[in-house]
Amino acid sequence: MQARATVGGTGERMAEEAAIIARVLASPLDVDAAAWNALLARQSHPTPFLRYEYLAALHESGSATPRTGWAPRFMTLWEGDILVGACPLYLKNHSYGEYVFDWAWASAYEQHDVPYYPKAVIAVPFTPVPGTRLLARDDETRALLLRAVCQWCDEENVSSVHMLFASDADVMASAQQELMLRHTVQFHWTNQAPDTGNVAPAALHADSEAASSATSAPLATAAATVTAPSAPHGPGRPFTSFDDFLASLNQDKRKKIRQERRRVAEAGVRFRWSRGTDITAADWDFFYRCYERTYLEHGNPPYLTRDFFARMAAHLPQAWLLFIAERDGQPIASSLIAISDHPSSGGTPNDLADTAPIAAYGRYWGALERVDCLHFEACYYQPLQWCIEHGVQRFEGGAQGEHKMARALLPVQATSAHWLAHPAFAEAVERFLARETKGIQGYLNELQERSPFRQG
Repeated sequence: MQARATVGGTGERMAEEAAIIARVLASPLDVDAAAWNALLARQSHPTPFLRYEYLAALHESGSATPRTGWAPRFMTLWEGDILVGACPLYLKNHSYGEYVFDWAWASAYEQHDVPYYPKAVIAVPFTPVPGTRLLARDDETRALLLRAVCQWCDEENVSSVHMLFASDADVMASAQQELMLRHTVQFHWTNQAPDTGNVAPAALHADSEAASSATSAPLATAAATVTAPSAPHGPGRPFTSFDDFLASLNQDKRKKIRQERRRVAEAGVRFRWSRGTDITAADWDFFYRCYERTYLEHGNPPYLTRDFFARMAAHLPQAWLLFIAERDGQPIASSLIAISDHPSSGGTPNDLADTAPIAAYGRYWGALERVDCLHFEACYYQPLQWCIEHGVQRFEGGAQGEHKMARALLPVQATSAHWLAHPAFAEAVERFLARETKGIQGYLNELQERSPFRQG
């Protein structure tokens, strides 16, 4: 299905300065893959989650479809037959799978007999990873795209628009059009050794080299209105090893991490990792058992189907890194990490194997057996060690979780933008966000004072 949408004005709906036409598409499959990915590659903050292959797999696998409450209405801008702007727009009848929580807003609407659903989200389903949401050839087109979304939603009697985990360019476009900004906190690790003076890293190791090797599990073998936090710990060189990373932490954090890694190693657990096409079908099957178990243990079915991951293996393999924990030769747990290769994100999936990744994203994990501290090893220490050894610039640990600070994942601000059609509710939400923003700023300030890194 295609629906024409106006971009400023009526009738044919063209921009005043150029013949740009907006079209709303009811399926991501209606977009040309090469054109979408080429536009993504031009953005300042691309991620693999906004690639055509990822969005198409969500749709074709039945993970994000009208049946699951994600009805695609992708907004696209065209200049002739050239795609100049696009965004993943979904109509929703619930607020699950978003990680920016607006249940209280929906409840307030219901109490006043005003429909909150359907609402619209500009987002990647089930993916709380900051990055570009408004694909555009330039800032002017980005503003035009956002205006087209809000105008179309207004005409279709959609209650609101919510752009989740937006890039800086998206936030700027939103602020210029007076959308309301909302801030949350995530925790990211940076591959950057702090400047701690002239003390040699080896001098900070409390144990001998032999003791250190016993306490540090080996890496798996191959098969804005809120003031953003300042740079995590100043400019510095990349870490040279996991021990070098540990040396940058204060004594309590170093000791705790070594103890946790020792417990896993002494339990007889060993890790192996595979990336891209080296991940076998059997590995994917085992991972999905773990992933599914995590959701079922919390009383919920998993958001993503097994077919989704089969499509990732077939169409976007090099974006994935899989760690599998084994004991007595049998797999017992796994964690799946996504890899970003910007600035070449617009290339073909096969191109990704030849580029040095700049970011890794902790996504999914699960275990079939209970082992003390296994979660920390699988989800943090193994990925961080891999990042250090492969020159990855940062590791994003995902939504929430102050416990991540003890593993040197530091607080960063993530921003969403919101437009509400109902004037009275928009005013009430604006007042709420003003109060919430002050709280978020205070929380960030408090977290900044709890740095895990060695001082001076």
